[in-house]
Amino acid sequence: MPLGGVGEIGMNLGLYGFGPAHRRTWMAVDFGVSFPHVDLPGVDLVLPDIAYLEEERTNLTGIVITHAHEDHFGALIDLWPRLRVPVHASAFTAHLLAAKLASEPGAELVPINVVAAGERIQLGPFDVEYVNVAHSIPESHALAIRTPLGTVLHTADWKLDDSPMVGAPTDAARLRAIGAEGVLALVGDSTNAMREGRSPSETEVARELAEIVRNASRRVAFTTFASNVGRIKSVALAAAEADRNLVVAGRAMRRVIDVATELGLLVGLPPFLDEDAFAHLPPDKIVVLLTGSQGEPRAALSRVASADHPRIALTAGDLLVYSAREIPGNEVAIDGIMNQLTAQGVRIVTDNDRLVHVSGHPRRDEMREMYRWIKPKIAVPVHGQAMHLAAHADLAKDMGVETVLTIEDGMMIRLAPPPAQQVDEIEARRLYKDGMLIGDLDGVGVAERRRLAFAGHIAVSIVLEDNGDIAVDPSLTLCGLPREDVSGRALEEIAMDAVLGALDSIPRRRRRDPDAVGEAVRRAVRAAIRDTWGKKPVCTVLVAVV
Repeated sequence: MPLGGVGEIGMNLGLYGFGPAHRRTWMAVDFGVSFPHVDLPGVDLVLPDIAYLEEERTNLTGIVITHAHEDHFGALIDLWPRLRVPVHASAFTAHLLAAKLASEPGAELVPINVVAAGERIQLGPFDVEYVNVAHSIPESHALAIRTPLGTVLHTADWKLDDSPMVGAPTDAARLRAIGAEGVLALVGDSTNAMREGRSPSETEVARELAEIVRNASRRVAFTTFASNVGRIKSVALAAAEADRNLVVAGRAMRRVIDVATELGLLVGLPPFLDEDAFAHLPPDKIVVLLTGSQGEPRAALSRVASADHPRIALTAGDLLVYSAREIPGNEVAIDGIMNQLTAQGVRIVTDNDRLVHVSGHPRRDEMREMYRWIKPKIAVPVHGQAMHLAAHADLAKDMGVETVLTIEDGMMIRLAPPPAQQVDEIEARRLYKDGMLIGDLDGVGVAERRRLAFAGHIAVSIVLEDNGDIAVDPSLTLCGLPREDVSGRALEEIAMDAVLGALDSIPRRRRRDPDAVGEAVRRAVRAAIRDTWGKKPVCTVLVAVV
């Protein structure tokens, strides 16, 4: 039963249960987040609602993390304290989590049981084997989940790459062996299920990046996902080959580099210089790595584009290589940054121009190869939006899979004993992190913020004497409203006339009821502004009786 990651990209959290409803044992796979779109003003992160898991906490054997991307492990810091169950992950994931915790004041330590590729762990009825797969971050794993009723292969994020820049290729031999044992179900990545062919190798990207840097006459900047250690290594090698210094700008990328260096994943490379070195290097001797490939407003790339970065600047003739892909929902922010840089004379190269990025997810030929190895009886597409899931389902049927189940977050399906089908469903809700607080939309105030963003706010203060007379002139404040109407009359004046008119219309004896006065004034102000502007602002009326 997925609580996140099905019908959407990101926020992966899948539950596997064994046993009848009255004594079922659970295991959670991944604990991810997604990032808010513009319709969630002020929200920092979107997390799966784990209320169901909290109710089942005594039956939860543990959490198994497949890899260290935020959409697979980013919710641990905020949500693990609600469960306090064992967490299993690779060394890279454990070190990156520790580095994140160190930068979060007051965050509770999340203990990690470190697991390596090839190891098996026992969680209640689940025998879980970590199988190495290639992806865009080190130490990514598929999971072979063995139970008394059959084996499930949970692919997580993967691709087939015989020459990744960091780490080993996908362990094809082990996957074939697991398939030969007999696999009940494959629960698989659908991200690139609509793309035919095979995803190119990271080594091919590395060659292209080296040529770009070698032929550049001025500064070369790269932006990519901060977690893509293989891409970071490719940029570092390209800089070294061209006799350039490499500067790193952005805390997230620096954190990943430090962890990867500590674990020996970036050996033999020249030093990664801090931002302070940028000002002292000539334009033809520098490569700079920038965070912010998804248009994040406070990341290094955005600040450079708006000339707001204290140490890094790009000028006419410099080159920016966008070595990433746009995550759906971020297009407007990314385009805004690209337009800013283009207007300043910075040249931009994307994967539409040259092979500067490859996905960490399998295209259809790679997926077909996986199905030939595993030969599952059941296929369950996950990790994708509806169109990706449908394309994956069609492919699985074409590969001869007997049963293909297209599901949504919150749907509980029985894999065994047969028949495989939906057996229950819960409401898959969301939690929202806003600063240091976590709650639902109403709890963190997002619904009200949307109304404020659409039509602004008017605050009115009224002081009445206990006999109903107006003690002092009312005061009001307008926030986020136009200053004048089409004729040039101030909206503040229009709102004040509405306040005074409402008060005059209320008999003195009824003014002793502050709630009635407040509601009458609120209605009058909103109606007056609507007639003038065409929108009704949020209006707060404070009435005091002295």
